[in-house]
Amino acid sequence: MKRHLISAADLSRDDAVLILDTAEELARLADRPIKKLPTLRGRTVVNLFFEDSTRTRISFEAAAKRLSADVINFSAKGSSVSKGESLKDTALTLEAMGADAVVIRHHASGAPHRLATSGWINGAVVNAGDGTHEHPTQALLDAFTVRRHLSPAASGVGQDLAGRRITIVGDVLHSRVARSNVHLLSTLGAEVTLVAPPTLVPFGVESWPCEVSYDLDAVVGKTDAVMMLRVQRERMNAAFFPTEREYARRYGLDGDRMARMPEHAIVMHPGPMNRGMEITAEVADSDRCTAVEQVANGVSIRMAVLYLLLGGNESAVAAARTEESK
Repeated sequence: MKRHLISAADLSRDDAVLILDTAEELARLADRPIKKLPTLRGRTVVNLFFEDSTRTRISFEAAAKRLSADVINFSAKGSSVSKGESLKDTALTLEAMGADAVVIRHHASGAPHRLATSGWINGAVVNAGDGTHEHPTQALLDAFTVRRHLSPAASGVGQDLAGRRITIVGDVLHSRVARSNVHLLSTLGAEVTLVAPPTLVPFGVESWPCEVSYDLDAVVGKTDAVMMLRVQRERMNAAFFPTEREYARRYGLDGDRMARMPEHAIVMHPGPMNRGMEITAEVADSDRCTAVEQVANGVSIRMAVLYLLLGGNESAVAAARTEESK
């Protein structure tokens, strides 16, 4: 793996499978009475969040603590950032504190790349979401979830997603989750189709490794997984569709559409959900929806990413046993 994780496009097929396999191994910790490993003891992980977050920040915090790292949570609200401190000065402060890894979420696309290439810090940088650009660990946990359901033998260890058909539906224009998933899922061999209103399809999408459709009903019956995206009103400065009801009618996933999906197909959502808009309560609460499972899988994936970026070059659990025996 590279030194930083900024974009899902930076991951080769072998890199991605390594992360997924490591996460599979670490997921077994959930069944242990004590869910901690000493693998990152003495390391410091900083969660640097300039945007509000619940799932991602808590997930990274839980992941680092389960690997016995020291965790510093930094929120822009209530910090010197609110007084006008620059990203550079914040980064230099973290470097002075000895940060081994910085997990950054920022409203500006490209901020994690700037942090990683600036020389301001020496630690690893993990992109936890930058503007409308990317969210690579979300794509990894989504791929992990798909692989567990569609390659159940040994939870798909060593396997990619070759030939699997994944449909991503909704506000693709503003979705960093969609961008990262298109890159990663295609790297893993999946056939990805984007479904959205024409107004919510990004410029230049024809260069992406995916197909584009404007008709959900035309593709829902031949997909292995449907990933519903939240309509991000906070990023919209214009009317992108007539009404919420019209959007739900054409691009929402309800019980009737779910019934037309193949029997083995799953429904995914990165959260938070707009129930009644992109997804109905009936679908969100069904056994086929993996939204809660995705949150749990996120901890395992982020443990794997932190472990591998901070020097892990062998089985994480084996390394822990070696450390415990000293």
